[in-house]
Amino acid sequence: MFLDFMSEVEGILKEGLDRCGLSVSLENSLDLSPHADLSTTIAFRLSPVLRRSPKDIAADIYNSMGSPSRWVDRAEIVGPYINFYMSRSFLDHVVVEAQGEDAWMGRMSGSVIVEHTSANPDGPLHVGHIRNSVIGDTIVRILRRAGYSVEAQYYVNDMGRQTAMVVWGCDHLDLDDSKPDHAIARVYIAAHRIMNERPELSAEVDELMRRYESRDPETVEKFQRAAKYAISGIESTLHRMNIHHDSYKWESEFVWDGSVDEILEMLERTGRTVLKDGALQLDLSKEGFEKSLVLRRADGTTLYTTRDLAYHKWKAENYGRVVEVLGADHKLVSAQLRTALRILGIKEPEVVIFEFVSLPDGSMSTRRGKFISADELLDEVEKQAYLEVTKRRPEMDDNFRREVAGKVAVGAVRYDIVRVSADKATMFDWKAALDFEKLSAPFIQYSHARACSILKKAGDLDDFDPGLLIDDYEIALIKKIAEFDLVIDRAARELKPHQLATYARELAERFNLFYRYDPVLDAKPEELRNARLGLVRASRNALSATLETLGIEALESM
Repeated sequence: MFLDFMSEVEGILKEGLDRCGLSVSLENSLDLSPHADLSTTIAFRLSPVLRRSPKDIAADIYNSMGSPSRWVDRAEIVGPYINFYMSRSFLDHVVVEAQGEDAWMGRMSGSVIVEHTSANPDGPLHVGHIRNSVIGDTIVRILRRAGYSVEAQYYVNDMGRQTAMVVWGCDHLDLDDSKPDHAIARVYIAAHRIMNERPELSAEVDELMRRYESRDPETVEKFQRAAKYAISGIESTLHRMNIHHDSYKWESEFVWDGSVDEILEMLERTGRTVLKDGALQLDLSKEGFEKSLVLRRADGTTLYTTRDLAYHKWKAENYGRVVEVLGADHKLVSAQLRTALRILGIKEPEVVIFEFVSLPDGSMSTRRGKFISADELLDEVEKQAYLEVTKRRPEMDDNFRREVAGKVAVGAVRYDIVRVSADKATMFDWKAALDFEKLSAPFIQYSHARACSILKKAGDLDDFDPGLLIDDYEIALIKKIAEFDLVIDRAARELKPHQLATYARELAERFNLFYRYDPVLDAKPEELRNARLGLVRASRNALSATLETLGIEALESM
């Protein structure tokens, strides 16, 4: 839809540039504008090169452009800007296209692997983890919507000290019958407390790590049983949030299949490795890092980063795009890892770094046992959502209210997390997240449910004439629907899922303004009623596709 309009604008602009003898890329030179459907700033980019004013350059390009085309009604020059406007035929085309399913899929292609969540198997997810999960899953959905073949992967850190502590704890303490990840957390916390009281026992954990890396069968069985048990609990939390992984990759695989040894050999051949106190390290001082990257301990065991390098090599060899979502506390290690990959000539991942989400209650530390688990957060939000749904729909039975409350709660958490740009810290406020009247997930879900209700009351929709949709609220809504593919395209390229969250809010706003000021079921004559019903169906489809891509249930009644 919108990308078709943009493509025609680019063609018109390119013709003007060619006639002016200017060869320049139009990338990042077209954008939405409050004064037009598209506006170009190309004259500003050319000004320092040509040493002429942007206004004069824009005038030359404008005067050299061809005539408007099928989707472009007209172009206007305003100082240094050239503005473009959609044609009536384009607006009609949008409404018709939006009646079906094909309008909501992009044209990109290729394979992508997105690694997200990958929490240590030592306890339940907390709020910090679920920002990773929500951002990661939404990126997966955006990339799929854009047309990519996407593998969502969880990387299991089964060789770290945390997992060894869990194994030691399971050997010496009893697991209770609570949810698996919570039971594992209690064992881990208790084991950590014992180690603090009796430091000499830490040697037993070191020995477990050595045995696991050397693939001792009994130790392997213990580690993998404990890790899988913890992950089963983590997985159930993720599924509750409508988050699913396609595969799990264990870091031990890269040790046992020789990949880590291969990476170490490749790094040693660079001449950049040094031995310091018996440990093998990669010198990155030329790249501005004060600390070397430790690759292998003095006792011969490898570190997480070494195994991570082997993992990244595998990903680079098997996928067109490699995406990973990491917390801000991984910035330094991630930068070192990408530098090491660059030295080796291996494709670097696209890394989405997120700042942390907090709650008014404060610290969330697995080690000290002071954290708010994702399960507790979801339970509390669902309880509040139930009260809100009951207040609004007291006539409905309890099963309906509980089902809707569960889906509203998940939507509220997901939307509130993803609506903020990943690089900004945020605080989750369940009251704001559940506000049906303000611009939250329930507001967007309710807009979809309202569209469904209108269509259900209307019954079968006959053929309609989209050309009858001419008032400001109708046109504004059509144009917002058209933007769906543009938003998906940009979010997929830039890996910024908050752009889709912003679009969802704006789309719901435009639909509600249209519904408030333009009667639908009571519209006269019948031809106008049908046209507006066509616009309602287009809006429902756009809202449904948007919510689904955000991982939020598009409810038909609430």
